[in-house]
Amino acid sequence: MSDEIKARFPGEVDEVHPAPFITIPPQPTEKKPGQLTEAQVTQFFQEGYVAVNDFFDTKTELDPCRDAISVMVDQLADKLYDAGKIEDKYEDYGLFQRLTQLEKEHAGSNILLFKSQKMPKAFCDVWSNDRMLNVMEQLLGPDIAGHPVWNLRTKTPKSDAVSIPWHQDSAYFSNESYDHMIVTAWVPFLDAIPGNGCMQVVKNGHRKGKVANHTCCRGPTWYVMLEEEEMEKSLDVDMKKDLETCPIDYGGFLLFHNLTPHRSLENMSNDIRWSCDFRWQSPSEHWGFYGLGEGVPMRSAKDPSMKADFEKFFSFDRKEQWQKRYYRQEDANDPFDTTITGPWIGRWEIVNHNKHTEAFKPFIVTTSRRTTSYIYDIVVYTVSKNHSAYSACTVCDTSSYTTILLLLSHHFLSTYLPELLLPRASMPQTKWRPRWR
Repeated sequence: MSDEIKARFPGEVDEVHPAPFITIPPQPTEKKPGQLTEAQVTQFFQEGYVAVNDFFDTKTELDPCRDAISVMVDQLADKLYDAGKIEDKYEDYGLFQRLTQLEKEHAGSNILLFKSQKMPKAFCDVWSNDRMLNVMEQLLGPDIAGHPVWNLRTKTPKSDAVSIPWHQDSAYFSNESYDHMIVTAWVPFLDAIPGNGCMQVVKNGHRKGKVANHTCCRGPTWYVMLEEEEMEKSLDVDMKKDLETCPIDYGGFLLFHNLTPHRSLENMSNDIRWSCDFRWQSPSEHWGFYGLGEGVPMRSAKDPSMKADFEKFFSFDRKEQWQKRYYRQEDANDPFDTTITGPWIGRWEIVNHNKHTEAFKPFIVTTSRRTTSYIYDIVVYTVSKNHSAYSACTVCDTSSYTTILLLLSHHFLSTYLPELLLPRASMPQTKWRPRWR
């Protein structure tokens, strides 16, 4: 094995999977409420996104979400006040200003709300809305599940912590997400315009079926980044022609998927731009989320009476689990800690260190779809304040290194290998070749 072959980061792959992202599946023969027009379906698969306006009944479907957010903010204010972190709960301020006031007195309040959020019933109702599932049936087919990842976006004015740079969603997921579609509906809870941080997409960026090389992390945040030059080189887009700004009125949403390059603009207004991103995929595909729980089935061709079992789904706290796995701080459950780290940080080159990258702890998972194979894909990271070193090796039964590893159990690898990380110089350098393809 040549030592001259440069190691690659786990997220970097050469394989492309265009078909699932540009091929329209067979459409339902029955007309159902909420369905997209033929032109909208075509745009989604051709350009990677589509804006859907006037979809929700704002009073009965979205206003309850606003009310639920108000409760979350109220609970956060109580927690901060009881702990002596703030002197005023700012109860006279409304939904679109109150968190900003909390943030002014206790920096990081917007991050605390992002970290601690639990999905209320009003959000579950939007996620499993029959008309929304009729849309998903057009994009995914008759079997539909909610993806494990959802987020309430606490986009306070002029805050670096909530300004998300260009990326593809699969850059946050595991490599198993690269070969199938995960649809996102981005739902704002007010009129989203360029001035308050609406979304931008790069149309046609999905057509190669490729996840471009990202880096980590933007400024003081935990966000991965996709540079415009990399997009033009890897995804064959023209940033001057293909960039689209997508204002969405309250009651509508923006549809895109895990290979659509997108970002949010900075919020330059005086109001908080609240939004939520919901995701769906086929339940027959890999969840692409590092074994951190499964999705929630919502519709089945074989069982027309299926209803989402949210009690089962929320019995496993995904954010709590990834903090436990990937957070090297001793007290990862400090209720006022604003550090966010997770598996995506280990997937890309770290070009900017901050407290989020320094808190990252590798978690070795040794799994393979080919259970009869004698191949382990081992990723070793060393992260420190001043240096990030990455080594990757594909270990097989032809190397002396493997002879030792194959004698070890999966349990030992998952539990103890992080304690036995080898120095970079002692690891063989090779291309990363994911073995589950």
